[in-house]
Amino acid sequence: MTKKLIQIVSMVFILLCANFSMAQESSQNSNIKADFSADLVSRYVWRGLQFGGKSPAIQPSVNFSYKNLNLGFWGSYSLGGVNASQEFDISLSYALLKNMFTATLTDYYFPDSQMNYNYFDYADKTTGHVFEAMLSFNGTKQIPFTFLMAMNFYGADARKVNDDVNSPDFNKTGGIQYSNYFELGYSTRISGKDLQFFGGFTLTNPRKANQQTGYIGEGAFYGGGSGVINLGCKLSDNIKVSNTFSVPVSASIITNPRDKKVYLVFGMTF
Repeated sequence: MTKKLIQIVSMVFILLCANFSMAQESSQNSNIKADFSADLVSRYVWRGLQFGGKSPAIQPSVNFSYKNLNLGFWGSYSLGGVNASQEFDISLSYALLKNMFTATLTDYYFPDSQMNYNYFDYADKTTGHVFEAMLSFNGTKQIPFTFLMAMNFYGADARKVNDDVNSPDFNKTGGIQYSNYFELGYSTRISGKDLQFFGGFTLTNPRKANQQTGYIGEGAFYGGGSGVINLGCKLSDNIKVSNTFSVPVSASIITNPRDKKVYLVFGMTF
């Protein structure tokens, strides 16, 4: 499985590079686009879960696109200096049906600055990578809603744990849980600003520990059990610095009803 996965990823990357090269040779005004930016956020909150400790984070990104295909690199690094866990993601997405749908494959990775991690370890049991497949509906003029569904399909997803006390594999870990996430969104404008509402939930429901049987229980990629974990809104605008330069800013009200958490996050893009 590991060798096949590496081969597939390598082939996709080679084909993408080949397309870029051919497009550059065929036309000086090619369809290839390259862009980079960095977000500064007061807290790193993703799908209703806080990462990076209680510190602001810098989140750089680099994107290469060719027609409907996009290759993106994204990272998050805590500015507090006390959180060892950081993040580096690679995603490959393709827009379908006139950008009505987008299919995305993402490789999430969380390097630990205090450990000698091996980024190129893709073995099923030991890898730190989490691979996710996602399909999103981007909305239309007639249907002003967005919807996405995502599922982990390989790597360091939370593992299933056998709870059969009569089994020789009792309390032993097995395959991944295929953790899932679904989100519904709606966008509009108010007072000249973009306003986005969102509601996200997970159906993954890990089994809990049982003191009577000695069952150790299962972990969870999204923490806790199934339920609504990401509910709120995001207000975005551009602050004009000069006649030729403006800074995109945003403020998000994020609640996690399942965990009874709430966040107010400010961000700006450079």
